[in-house]
Amino acid sequence: VRDVEILSNIPFGPTFYPTKEEFSGDPLIYLEKIRSVAEKYGICKIVPPEGWNPPFSVDLDCPKKFQTKDQSIHRLQEGISFGDGTEYTVRGYQKMATAWSKKWKRRYSASETPGADTEDGAEKKETDVGAIGEGDLPSTTVSSLEVTSTGPSITSSSSVPHTDPPVTSSSTVEGSDLSKTEDKGGNVANNYEMKMGGDTQQETVIMSPENLERDYWDIVETQSHEVDVDYGNDIDTSEVGSGFPISQRGRSVNSPNFQKSDRDDLPEPEFGTEEYYRETFWNLNNIPNSKNSVLRHLKVGINGINVPWLYFGCLFSTFCWHNEDNYMYSINYHHKGAPKQWYGVPGTKQDADGVERVFKNYLSMKMRDVPDLLHHITTSFSPRILNQEGVRVCKLLQHAGEYIVTFPRAFHGGFSLGPNCGEAVNFALHDWIPHAVDANERYRTFARPSVFSHDRLVYTMAHWAKELRTKEICSALAQELRRLKNEELLLRAKLIKAGVRDVSNDVALPPNRLDQLDEESADYDDKRLCHSCKHICFFSAVCCECSESKVSCLRHSHYMCRCSINRKYLLVWTKEKEMNDTIAKVERRGEELGDSNLVSLVNDDLLEKYATKDKNHHKTYDVSVDPICALKKEVPQLVSSATSSIASARSSSASPELKHHPVQASSRSNDTVTAQQITSAEQLGENVVQVDQSA
Repeated sequence: VRDVEILSNIPFGPTFYPTKEEFSGDPLIYLEKIRSVAEKYGICKIVPPEGWNPPFSVDLDCPKKFQTKDQSIHRLQEGISFGDGTEYTVRGYQKMATAWSKKWKRRYSASETPGADTEDGAEKKETDVGAIGEGDLPSTTVSSLEVTSTGPSITSSSSVPHTDPPVTSSSTVEGSDLSKTEDKGGNVANNYEMKMGGDTQQETVIMSPENLERDYWDIVETQSHEVDVDYGNDIDTSEVGSGFPISQRGRSVNSPNFQKSDRDDLPEPEFGTEEYYRETFWNLNNIPNSKNSVLRHLKVGINGINVPWLYFGCLFSTFCWHNEDNYMYSINYHHKGAPKQWYGVPGTKQDADGVERVFKNYLSMKMRDVPDLLHHITTSFSPRILNQEGVRVCKLLQHAGEYIVTFPRAFHGGFSLGPNCGEAVNFALHDWIPHAVDANERYRTFARPSVFSHDRLVYTMAHWAKELRTKEICSALAQELRRLKNEELLLRAKLIKAGVRDVSNDVALPPNRLDQLDEESADYDDKRLCHSCKHICFFSAVCCECSESKVSCLRHSHYMCRCSINRKYLLVWTKEKEMNDTIAKVERRGEELGDSNLVSLVNDDLLEKYATKDKNHHKTYDVSVDPICALKKEVPQLVSSATSSIASARSSSASPELKHHPVQASSRSNDTVTAQQITSAEQLGENVVQVDQSA
């Protein structure tokens, strides 16, 4: 039985409001001070202080198109892969996303009563607007039952009623009689009548996050509509640019002088200045390279890891349940547009295993064929289902100008409430080490290549032992180094005893570079992937005379080929002495340091107050359908005085969405596009189009 009230009872995750002073420092230090509480939820929200207003640096007029994913929202529980959606320019996507949000708002808004699309009792079809040009959004035909297009589409299902009443903007009067009106598709129109003493008063229903959340999960769980949307995810920032400006101090992988600038010793810029937004580590181009981030040792750009990805969302576009590569932290900034609804699960083994258990219970047959389905990021189950399975879930609403941080191994997912643009990147604090071990083992189980060598990164951290800040960090790192050494030496001894030849003294191998992970090192690592588990053989590898390219890790040499054991030999890059020296170096650093003295910034009373505020906001906020940018450049209209009044009237009422050819305006308006307007527009080389008055 579907308990729809569970959605409204999901607790809100923690929201933090750093001061200007706190925000002027290293964000990773700030995160360490709130981590003890925030990681219990898996995700948290950070609201920058007053005065935060970074420039939006995306090239809105970039002619390049980006590929989208075609998401069938009503099939998100099936674990199916996403197909390719339409290709868009930035402005083209905004046209599509805005038209789609307006379409949904018209269908479910109380501003239109049932039957508003009829004249004299007869049903009327209207032609909906779409974006023009380059396939940005082909024309869409809307009836009371069905919408079809190559962009977002919706089809109502008469067999499944819409069971969740939306929340109205005014409170329900006790004893009043509320009646719901269903459209012909069996869907409840968001239209309520309050009858008191024979008088009828129509309540206003807003497109609030809570109402959209109910609509969304109703589609996902009951397939009350067939909804397909195009989601612009994982967009390369080198194509359209990052939303943040690029550092001139070499703090970004995309900086021409990456980590080579002689200006990095200068004082930090003042909060709110132009230079501040370029150089602050709250800039997502810079945060992976903070001096307190483990990823600063990566000198090669990896999209989505230390180079941000850009995301263009529309209403109901979904980022499905997943945790980050190598169980890293992630930080997501919302640049512009409608909010995003987030859900988070703590990164504990119990909760993470609970999410996987739900997937296995509901998609057992699918996961037999695709055991690493969770890594495909194509499946969403309602928080209601996770909650019923004992998995703790929280939610957050992210507005423009706010950050969401996810913690190691924490599953998270959500969806957009309208047109928006966000950006995300990974980072790693030193406390991430134990989670990295778990991720590495999981990848080997599924033969999934890691984005970088875990063993190499751990040894690089040890190489820079002087940067380790606390005794706890040194202890965790030394423990992992000992684990790696013990397994390595044990397996070497077993293989040599079994007959594998050790040729390390006869073959000169290039030493592992430990000061950084650069392009050359990454290329070399790609050549020593284990044939079986895809693990990067950093310390040693088993080879066979039958192949000049195939290698195996020490765990899986028996899977490599069927050759006799005496044809196999062992290559060693890291000797036992080097391992022991590395461990000793980290332990000495730990002895030099005292215990951590970080002061927690968490105030439980304030967190509860903010959660209550967020919950109320979730019910009352009216979600915008506006695009993140102007849909077209303003071009002066050359019209005669006889037609200027008509043009003026149309400009004040018309929607900015456009179609391909000049026709009469929507039948809801008596205005028409005049010949003078058509001629003037054509003289300017502008597309002349139909304007949908209903938008």
